[in-house]
Parts: sequence; C-alpha cells; structure tokens
Amino acid sequence: MTSSAPRRTVLAAALAAAAGAATPSAQAADASRTSAAGTTTPAAAPTAPDALAPRSKSLVDFHAWTTAADWARGHARGTGIAHGARPGIRLVHPAGTVDYRDPHTGKTAAWEYATWTSPVHTLKVPATEAVASWNAHTPPGTWIAVELRGGYTDGARTPWYVMGRWTSGDSDADIRRTSVDGQKDGRSSISTDTFAIDTPASGLRLASYALRVTLYRKPGARLTPTVWRLGAMGSDLPDRFEVPASEPGRAGRELVVPRYSQEIHKGQYPEYDNGGEAWCSPTSSQMIIEYWGRRPSPQQLSWVNPDYADPQVCHAARYTFDHQYDGCGNWPFNAAYAATYRDLQSVVTRLTSLTDAERLIRAGIPVITSQSFLKTELDGAGYGTAGHLMTVIGFTKDGDIIANDPASPDDAAVRHVYKRRQFENIWLRTKRKNAQGKVVSGSGGVCYLYFPAEPTPGQRRALAEVGIR
Repeated sequence: MTSSAPRRTVLAAALAAAAGAATPSAQAADASRTSAAGTTTPAAAPTAPDALAPRSKSLVDFHAWTTAADWARGHARGTGIAHGARPGIRLVHPAGTVDYRDPHTGKTAAWEYATWTSPVHTLKVPATEAVASWNAHTPPGTWIAVELRGGYTDGARTPWYVMGRWTSGDSDADIRRTSVDGQKDGRSSISTDTFAIDTPASGLRLASYALRVTLYRKPGARLTPTVWRLGAMGSDLPDRFEVPASEPGRAGRELVVPRYSQEIHKGQYPEYDNGGEAWCSPTSSQMIIEYWGRRPSPQQLSWVNPDYADPQVCHAARYTFDHQYDGCGNWPFNAAYAATYRDLQSVVTRLTSLTDAERLIRAGIPVITSQSFLKTELDGAGYGTAGHLMTVIGFTKDGDIIANDPASPDDAAVRHVYKRRQFENIWLRTKRKNAQGKVVSGSGGVCYLYFPAEPTPGQRRALAEVGIR
C-alpha cells in the first residue's frame, strides 16, 4: 500500500477507460554500482518439459534494445557502444552543453550531453498505454533522461515526452531523480511514468514509438553513464471487472525469498514519504534483489539510523524516491534501482494471466505485482487498498498464490497464501468498484521482473514466453 495511491490511481485511470488509449532533459548520480554481499544464488530452474497451457494471444508488447547490434541500429549523437558481457552505450564525445535548473533544489548547472535514439518500433498491438524502463550505471556527477515519441494510428506524432530523469544517487552535487508533470498534446499525456491516450473510446491508439536516452556529465569530466537496457511496454487491455479464470499448472513451487515488512518502518524518514504503507514498492524490490544474492554494503547503509531494523529497506526507499511524484512508487525507478546491483537486470511490463506468472516461478523468477482491492476481495489480507505492490514467490499444489506481502505487521508475518481466483482478478482487472461504489481503475497485470544479466536457459525461455528478451 502507499500513501501516494491517489496519484497512482490517477495514473491508471486511462487504462480503465481504454477498452471502452521536449528538449534534452537532465539527471545526476551520486552512488556507484553496488556489489553483492554474498555469492549465494537461487537454484537453477528445472529442465523438465513444461505442462502449462499455451500462452494466449497477448495484448501486451514489450520491446527492448540490449545487444551491440541493437545499439548499432540506433542514431548516435556523441554516444558510442560499450562492448563487453553487457553491451551498452556511453558518452564518448559531447554533442553539446545544456543548462538544467533542478526544480527540486533550485540549482542551475551546466552539463555535457550526448544522445542515442532508437529505431522506430511498430507495436504488434496498437496501445492505449506505454511504460518505459531502463537499466543504467550512473557514476557520481552523471545522469540520464529517457524520452518517448510516438506515432498515432492516424499518422500524427506525439512530442518528445520525458519518461524520467534518473540517477542512482542524490548527493548535493547531483540533481534529483524525477518524473515530469504537465506533459500533454491534447490527445495523450504523461502521468508520472505512464504514457496514456486521453480518450481511448475515440479509437485513437499509439501505433509506434521511438525512445531517446540522453547521457549527461559535468563539463570536462571523464566519467560517463552507461545504459545496458532500454525498452518499453505498450498495451491495450479489455475493459473488464473480471478476468477469465486460468487453470492451475503442474505441481506448485515456492521460491525462498527474504521477508520484509513495510509496516515496521512507519514514521521513518518523512523526506522519503514516511515509511509504512508508502513503502510497498521499495520493500518488494528489496526482497527480490536479495533473493538474487545482492544487497547494499554496510558502508552504503551507514546513513540509516542504527535503531531501525532492515536498514536496506530504508535504503531502497531513498534510492527509488521520485521527487515530483513525492513517493517511492514510480515503477521504472524501482526497476532501475534493482539494476544498479551487480549483474541484475529489470523490466516493467504486464502479464496477462497467472499462467504467465507460473512460467516465471517455475524458472526461478519471482514476480512483483501491482493490485488494488477491497478488504472483502482478498481473503486473509486484512486490508483494502487503492494501490499496493507485493511479490509472488510461488504456487501451492492446488494453484493458490504464495506471496510475500509487505503490508504485514512484521517480517515473520509477511508470507501469505491467497486464493488463486481472488488474486488473479484483483491483479488483472482494469476496472473495479471502491468502497463507495464508485467505478475506479485496476492495474491490469502490471509487474516488475528482476532477473540475472545472464539467465539460465530455462529462465531465458520463460522470459521469452512472456515477451521479454
């Protein structure tokens, strides 16, 4: 749950209606990439044939640029390819210098920049919504901005929309990571981290898009950001209060995932949205980061009050905080934070059934899900919410959901088993009624996926089956 839920509810409103659719920007960095605290990794996925049902035709299109060949196909202005195990792009020769006034600090500074612009991607399904996500390394004094320009189904184009000004750090020398409000062209608009068609009932859709990433550094500096993954998810989901029921797959599996409660942090760090119910997203992110054997170092955690339990959750909240959204619930910022850890990558996407989640769990990949519901709609939760993140870590033999739910009174209480049909509906639906009987939106299957830079063959196959490469 999050105290920022009303903002997230507004963000998702276009999705509920859907089925009835700039200049270089700046951002700074403070902390270098973190290292794993240990070498323990989850067990490899089983190699036995999968007995899950065939995947139905999806109304979700995720596309990303990740390989040296991908980067070579884009248009570079001052960027070059960083070769290696994880090919990316880096700032080689500045294309120019720009002044950026940080609206959250009031400081104006000059920054060298270079840009990389993707080829145009034509969506397999013209979309009412799109969410970009990225994986990058931003050393101190560097940052990136990600923008999207779309092509409508009637042939017109959107402006360049800022999807995020992002940095992994927040020192006094850095700008503050931020979304950008007020972006619109009368046909579409940006709500925090999501592009949405304003009037989907008109039939207008996003037919294609290009992404542009701008890399910044201090003038004369030698450091550079490196971007390893850049992509976006487009979707056009049916307008529905209920989703079709899926049949449970083969015998269940439960992943061994650390358990952290957001509620024990209530009242901590008001500058990062005050802990407690506002921290569901970073708490969920931290659980999965540690599942993959990564965590902040003691030195990185030295700023946290030593009286606070689970200081790594406080750390995740600080470094996912969006200063415009005024909360920790920015979807791509959480994914980008996870990818600052050694050899992890991440995406924001939508899944279309629990069968998709089963495929990932069987391959050893947990799923962070976004949902909203009344207290009476999810037995055993004990609360209702306008927007909440939790982690699916497994399935029982009967197909019910095993979830680490951070909205629990303490760490020991985090593991829950939720009824399959109830969970499936509250996660995948696009419309619902709130406690006052008003029709409001649902998340439509939004999730974060965090996984190794070098997945096992089984993990790679499971990711491909849900549209991720």
